[in-house]
Amino acid sequence: MDTLLSMRVFVTIVEAGSLSAAAEHFSISAPMAGKHLQALEARLDARLMVRTTRRQSLTEIGREYYERCRRILADVDAADALAEAMSATPRGVLRVTVPLTYGVQFVTPAVTEFLAAFPQIAVELDLSNRMADIVEDRFDAAVRIGALADSSFIARPLKPYAMTVCASPAYLARAGTPATPADLVSHECLGFVHQGREAGWRLEGEDDATHSSRTQSARFRANNGQALRKAALAGFGLVLQPHALVEDDLKSGALVAVLQDFLPKPSPAHLVYPRDMRATPKLASFVDFMVARLGV
Repeated sequence: MDTLLSMRVFVTIVEAGSLSAAAEHFSISAPMAGKHLQALEARLDARLMVRTTRRQSLTEIGREYYERCRRILADVDAADALAEAMSATPRGVLRVTVPLTYGVQFVTPAVTEFLAAFPQIAVELDLSNRMADIVEDRFDAAVRIGALADSSFIARPLKPYAMTVCASPAYLARAGTPATPADLVSHECLGFVHQGREAGWRLEGEDDATHSSRTQSARFRANNGQALRKAALAGFGLVLQPHALVEDDLKSGALVAVLQDFLPKPSPAHLVYPRDMRATPKLASFVDFMVARLGV
């Protein structure tokens, strides 16, 4: 027999005062209510109640067992109520990992709107260019830039990630405006370093020799796009960074776009999350919201 159900019948027998009253409460027969009580006694190898034709009373073990059953059943009911509430209303903490620039420029503004719409959800945003392990690091979702290598996750497409080459007007006035990638040999090209390795920027139509020469000659490298942007604003050289990072600078004229015909193709972006059909409402609501704001 179902032990939890037998416990519920036993508690009701005690509180209602009789087998028949408990049987009526559970819509079962009185003999069946008695079988639930007998099942518990057999499992415990102890008498829980002393029954006569006129009355029933708890044994010493029965009194202690009754109190424990009440607490256990209260905890079970509370857990069921919590699960039911969570399945009905999006709530809880969401952990999401996103690339630094994409997270700052796109995800953060969308997350603040999301939190305003869902006041019972909290978001912990991991802004990093490292490739976090979603499952092992216990993230609910992640944004991935570039081709997806793992098909074990559900992937929702986001707007492609476009890049821009730009420099300050002062730098271009001093060093000249490059017309083709070959012209970059004589320019200061700010280098992006990822995980300790040069992630040199390659343009369309650029040969390997030109790319290698520029990568090796970069005098300023950083693993942060904002640092490279600051150097470009200071007039140090040309920078290739996500369009979103320099969009405001381009609009204000603080930076000027160059080599627009040679930009690398925009990288695909996806919101990915574990392939779990039992996804919680907090994750489902987050995915729907982000795709509505940032999806293609």
